[in-house]
Amino acid sequence: MIHSTLLLGAILAVSGFAQLPVKQVLDLAPSPGNPRNTEGAFVTLKDGRILFAYTKFTGGGSDHDAATIVSRSSNDGGQTWTSTDTPLIGREGSMNAMSVSFLRLQDGRIALFYLRKESLSDCHPLLRYSSDEGKTWSDPISAIKEAGYYVLNNDRVIQLKSGRLVMPVALHQPVDGKFGSRGLTMTYVSDDSGLTWRRTGVLGAPPDTRAGFQEPGVVELADGRILMFIRTQLGSQYLSHSTDRAETWSLAQPSNIASPLSPASIKRIPGSGDLLMVWNDHSAADASHRSTPTSGGKRTPQTVAISKDNGKTWIKARNIRSAADGWYCYTAIHFVKDRVLLAFVSGGSGLPNLSRSELVSFRLKDLR
Repeated sequence: MIHSTLLLGAILAVSGFAQLPVKQVLDLAPSPGNPRNTEGAFVTLKDGRILFAYTKFTGGGSDHDAATIVSRSSNDGGQTWTSTDTPLIGREGSMNAMSVSFLRLQDGRIALFYLRKESLSDCHPLLRYSSDEGKTWSDPISAIKEAGYYVLNNDRVIQLKSGRLVMPVALHQPVDGKFGSRGLTMTYVSDDSGLTWRRTGVLGAPPDTRAGFQEPGVVELADGRILMFIRTQLGSQYLSHSTDRAETWSLAQPSNIASPLSPASIKRIPGSGDLLMVWNDHSAADASHRSTPTSGGKRTPQTVAISKDNGKTWIKARNIRSAADGWYCYTAIHFVKDRVLLAFVSGGSGLPNLSRSELVSFRLKDLR
């Protein structure tokens, strides 16, 4: 039997690690008074325009500095964008507001999720609704009532075919008054379109790393199961499955997705059962790039691949960015007819690692 990690390496070797032809459609580089632009999300409006929201920092470059959520829009399928920011969510928390997810609900409304940070021990996902295609937003609903520091990555909340909302989060407990890097992954679910939530499926974190299980994501598979993918410090994304709509989860196991301590992003390609994944492929990385139980590894290259078997194997792998000093992560995926839009945080080439937000576009047929 071939070990799964070796299988992925073989698959990628066949593809030759070719560069995927992508077009950069928006570059949100830092500027004076705006030291950092980070993770975002997309939603297509009913008039065909695309709304993109991202985190704009104004008070410094750390995760806890002052930041708000702003937006840009496109009326040509994401190929060009408005040149100025429109405020979306102000600096609500004592620290900031950041990490946005959009979700078009089955009832037609747009749900907007984001994090409100009050302190190193108080960070909670909030939810607002829009019934007029983003012109106005409701008052916020706190999705998690329990005290703690809960991380919800950008572009992460999903709605199942059944209508249930699933929100994957990681709880970080403070250590000696400082942010605790060790994550404990769990899900929250809602059966009333987000008005009320309850905790389900806590996953036990590995005991031998400082990171634990961090920044989970979920995707509903064609067979009705839910796949959870989890950032770890153990050399790969860990995977878990739910067969009961996120009530319980299988024991998280190492996967064939070689990865540093960096999040992956996975979505179903509309009209098919195929999955599209973006991650930092480390299947051919040398030791200086790889993650270990005490270090995180380098977040390069940035790679995209497809799975036709519910995430068991990944094929057609292509690099999007591959600079040796690059830093690429927190990707949002959005499908627009025959094209894919990606938004991700980047750095390197003289810029801090998490400072610039890039949007790129490519044709699905160039990957499939």
